[in-house]
Amino acid sequence: MSWVEGAKRKAVLKALQPIRNGWIIGLGSGSTTTYALTEIARLVRARRFDLSVVPTSHQIENLAIAYGLRIRSMNEAATVDYAIDGADQVEVPSLNLVKGGGGALLREKIVDSAANRLAIVVDETKLAKHLGERQSVPLEVLAFGHRSVQVGVTKMGGRARLRESAGKVGPIVTDNGNLILDADFGRIDHPAQLDRKLKMLPGVLETGLFVNMADCVYVGRKDGKVDTLV
Repeated sequence: MSWVEGAKRKAVLKALQPIRNGWIIGLGSGSTTTYALTEIARLVRARRFDLSVVPTSHQIENLAIAYGLRIRSMNEAATVDYAIDGADQVEVPSLNLVKGGGGALLREKIVDSAANRLAIVVDETKLAKHLGERQSVPLEVLAFGHRSVQVGVTKMGGRARLRESAGKVGPIVTDNGNLILDADFGRIDHPAQLDRKLKMLPGVLETGLFVNMADCVYVGRKDGKVDTLV
């Protein structure tokens, strides 16, 4: 295991400490959530916790089923007690985020925004003074109008490219049947303002800018320590 994966795993363990019996847990997607699922399954077995989870992707849902966890849809749950998610970039000290590298940003924003508390887990390489530096902003867009969204992003001073699949010919298709554009704006000084402007582009369903959403960020360090940012 690389130090990055080891750091994320330690941070996940700390992020799960607040969990209480009977909670509904929202789960993001990606390797961070994979570690979280393993530990949640252990809590259910070892402490006989009565927990249920709301997955944000087919990948995480299938893994939760394999672990024998109780699954709820977002429509069933409506709200969640605690959400655990990763991030592609964390702005310090604001704790604003860029997410969507795994393509599940729309579902993640729905679940994360419905959480009573949102915990983000990252390794130290994901910290930044400003969002957008060496990091594009993912956009989930309707396939019908993705080219017009690209033109709109260009008019806003950015550059947007269609995310291509590494496993097949053609673009990445989300679990919702949409496409992903990665929009590069360089350094983002006003993420809330950019988020609003992007959402006004017809065809944009959601952005990867998660502004004023994280309650705390658990940061796994190379030296093995875990910092908690609030």
